[in-house]
This record gives sequence, structure tokens and C-alpha cells, in this order.
Amino acid sequence: MECPVCRSKKFYVRDPEDEYEIYSFNCREGSVCFDTDVDLSKAPLISDDTETFCNQCAWHGKLRVLNKA
Repeated sequence: MECPVCRSKKFYVRDPEDEYEIYSFNCREGSVCFDTDVDLSKAPLISDDTETFCNQCAWHGKLRVLNKA
């Protein structure tokens, strides 16, 4: 999976309860792999409908868009 605009493989999602808290991840073999500094017990559940942001450019959209790319 990669960004449809810049081809980056680094993304993040925002905490649904605190928009200033972000959780960075990359996509390997179709799976979300959070960065090592992310506390997995606090990370939000991610589904195809989760609003996802590219870490490199201004693209954002549903995770399912990345799954199709």
C-alpha cells in the first residue's frame, strides 16, 4: 500500500477523542504496522473506513483507498 499521490508508505491516524494525538504506521503486505514508539494499548482500531493521512504530502482519505492501490 502506498499514497496515491506521492507513493509514500508512511501514514498516520488521529485519535478519535484527541485530534492532536496521532499514531504513525506503515503498510506492509496489506497490514497496518504501527511504529515502534506507538503504545499499542492506546492505538485506535483501524478499519477500511478509518480516515488516514499521508505522512509525506497532503493526501488523506479512507484506508480502503490505499488497499485498492
